[in-house]
Amino acid sequence: MISYFSEETPFVLKGRQRNNRWLRLVAESEIRRIGDVNIIFCSDNYLLDVNRRFLCHDYFTDIITFDYCEGDKLSGDLFISIDTVRDNAVEYGAESFEQELARVMVHGILHLIGYDDHTPEEQKTMRAKENYYLSLRELV
Repeated sequence: MISYFSEETPFVLKGRQRNNRWLRLVAESEIRRIGDVNIIFCSDNYLLDVNRRFLCHDYFTDIITFDYCEGDKLSGDLFISIDTVRDNAVEYGAESFEQELARVMVHGILHLIGYDDHTPEEQKTMRAKENYYLSLRELV
């Protein structure tokens, strides 16, 4: 089950059912299934506090993923800064804020699946997977 929450932001995701179908398609394509996934939309400062408290990192980011997966069941918390996603949509020339937000959500799901992005090769793989699954988004 995918649940949505907001912390320190008025943002509410539109089209949640469609988004859930898409993220289930991503999971199933990677031979996984959705367990309990919480997507928490928040402010920059809220996510910075999470980053400091739990990861001992003192910088802003667009997403932090906490992985609680067991076997093939994807479970975890995806904390997403709406502020940073908006900024990144402009900075990286995304088609729209919604497209950048979708990229960040699938990025978090890919982390739960087991993909990482620490090395250039991992980043290349992650970006290719993001692009592929973004192309499937319109099909659901």
